[in-house]
Amino acid sequence: MTGAGTWQETASLARLLEANGFSGMLFTETSEVPWMKIATAATAAPELHFCTGIAVAFPRSPMISAAVAWELAQNTGGRFRLGLGSQVKGHVVRRYSAEFAQPAARLRDYVAAVQACIRAFRREERLNYEGSFYKLSYLPEAWSPPKEPLVDVKVDISAVGPVMTRVAGELADGIHVHPLHSMNYIEQRLLPSVAEGAAVTGRNPSSVDLIIPVFAVPGDSPEERASLLQRARSQIAFYGSTPNYAFQFDDLGFEGTTARLGALIKEGKVDEMAATITDEMLDHFAVVCRWDELADRLIDRYSGTAARLVMYLAEESLRRDPSCAGKWGEVARAVRASGGS
Repeated sequence: MTGAGTWQETASLARLLEANGFSGMLFTETSEVPWMKIATAATAAPELHFCTGIAVAFPRSPMISAAVAWELAQNTGGRFRLGLGSQVKGHVVRRYSAEFAQPAARLRDYVAAVQACIRAFRREERLNYEGSFYKLSYLPEAWSPPKEPLVDVKVDISAVGPVMTRVAGELADGIHVHPLHSMNYIEQRLLPSVAEGAAVTGRNPSSVDLIIPVFAVPGDSPEERASLLQRARSQIAFYGSTPNYAFQFDDLGFEGTTARLGALIKEGKVDEMAATITDEMLDHFAVVCRWDELADRLIDRYSGTAARLVMYLAEESLRRDPSCAGKWGEVARAVRASGGS
């Protein structure tokens, strides 16, 4: 997982990851857009796969998202998949000046519109999409991207709650699982909702890929793990302060955690939030272990569930200590050799 950075930094990171056995890079969209950096990374490391996790959907026309995704897939030989998300209302309305009403229904319509554009790009059908929020019916041949019959674009969405995960089951190729997750959440909440959505459209729920970011904290001593461990606690606390995610703690018997975190934010005691995340909680929301244990721990936890595992903290680890690239590479190669992505 990577986000902001110069093109030169992105190219260097891509070459480092490719050389050390990673399968690809996931680009977030926060302070910078991902598209140019993906093109830079793909040029520097032509064997890697790429995805957005996620690109913000509603401020962009579905045609624009589809066109950019098609160009990236075309120029990487199909090694790109488009991850879309709704973002939260404050960002969409106040930062992007876009519509946010009915986000689940809107995102369902958006994904269907993007998929219709891609079918039109492949010349499988004329563009004639009529949805509740988006209507696209004009794509002259002169304005169509070059036909590439062997190129397709998988379209994934981020989803946490039951409504959005059902949407994913209905029509998305994959789900970007939230970094704040436990296996209990995936097995008891997410997968049943995906199956419900898949049943609506007659799909096999196993066809929906789970792309799962992991708070992996490796190190052969407490001292080596200390900085990433603190970062994991802080990030879990930040995510966990969101009222909509309170069930993540409650389901595991940690009732009231979100309320405590929210109170600390209101009191301005941000530094105290990380201390709220106990070792017992970390056992559910992170993987903390020695370097030589990490691959086995990831395989044991996610084999048969994840299509791709995303190392949430790996870039930060590499920036702090570039010499650990070989260790991350050993983990990546071991996970890939186990039969997973």
